[in-house]
Order: sequence, then structure tokens, then C-alpha cells
Amino acid sequence: MRRFFQGFALVVSKLFWSIEYHGLENIPPKDAFAYIIASNHQAYFDPAWIGCRIRQRITFMAWGAVFEWKIVGPLIRLLGAFPVSLGGAKALGSIKTALRVLKDGAVLVIFPEGERAFGDGELLEFKEGVASIAIRAQVPILPVTIKGGNRVWAQGQSRPHFFTHVEVTYHSLIYPPKTDENDACDRLMTQLHDRIASSL
Repeated sequence: MRRFFQGFALVVSKLFWSIEYHGLENIPPKDAFAYIIASNHQAYFDPAWIGCRIRQRITFMAWGAVFEWKIVGPLIRLLGAFPVSLGGAKALGSIKTALRVLKDGAVLVIFPEGERAFGDGELLEFKEGVASIAIRAQVPILPVTIKGGNRVWAQGQSRPHFFTHVEVTYHSLIYPPKTDENDACDRLMTQLHDRIASSL
């Protein structure tokens, strides 16, 4: 079923948004190793745009409220998403789930901004969770840049726009340092931010 939805998403994306992909050679071979995909977040369709080119088992950290939506909630859970919380015991549970799926060899998709961009497409402040998880799990990060999604369904838009152009760029892998000290985490986040920003 996941493969069906990936193919469907690709066809729809080419039809409605003339989606174009760059850097596909940077995607690791299927089942080579676990890794994290970290991307900017411009539209509700970002997970589908990113995931339809990934052949490895893929999971998503998603906003918890989405799981309460009648159709979307069950669908994204079926496709491998799990809720993420930003504070308290639930946040710790989200991190444990992320570490577990990586240990099982899956690909984990994280949006470091934590919310969609506004219409200007500018990057929002990155949360450090992605660096912390990468360092603790000792898995590489595949940075991804989505360009043009802010014209499709940015924060503040009540409905999607169609027949615009979207580009998705997969960058080369970033390998985490062996230490979890604060400066190492900061350096990793700076490197990730710069890599994603380079294709905007």
C-alpha cells in the first residue's frame, strides 16, 4: 500500500505542480543503513513530495493534532507517521520512538522548523531535536530542500494552490560527530541549515 501511495503521489505531483527532483544520486541504496531526512517545511504535501522517491521503509514525525483528523489521521499512521510532542514526558516518548525506528533500519523524516513556512518561503528557526537524535543514534542526515512549496500551501493559506512549480533537492549526507556536547550539536545544526538553505 505504501508503494501504491508513493506512485500516486508522484503522478499527482507531476500533474499539478510539475515537480522536479535533483540529487537523486545522494539517496542511499535501499536498506543500506538507517538515516534521517531533514527538510525545510513549506506545504502539507512535503512528506509525500519527499517520500515518493525513497524506496526504504520510511517513517515521519508529525504534528500530534493531525492524527485527530478523520481521514488524514488514520492514513498517515498507516503510512508510517507517529506523533511528536514538544514538551514533557510525551516529548521524551517521541524521541524514544524515533530512536527505535532508526535502530530497526528505517528512514526517519523530520522537519526541523516544526511548522510550515510563510508565503515568502524563508526558513524558520531550526529546533535542535534532529541533531540530538542523529548524534544519539549515530546515523547520517540526508538534507532535503523544498523550493516552491510556499506557493502551494504555506502557513496562512486556507487551501492549496495548483499548477505551480516545485523542486526537491536531496543533498549529500551529513555524518554526526561522536560527541553530544552542545557545541557539536550547534555545529551540526549550522551545517544542516546551510545545506538546506543553499538550494532555496
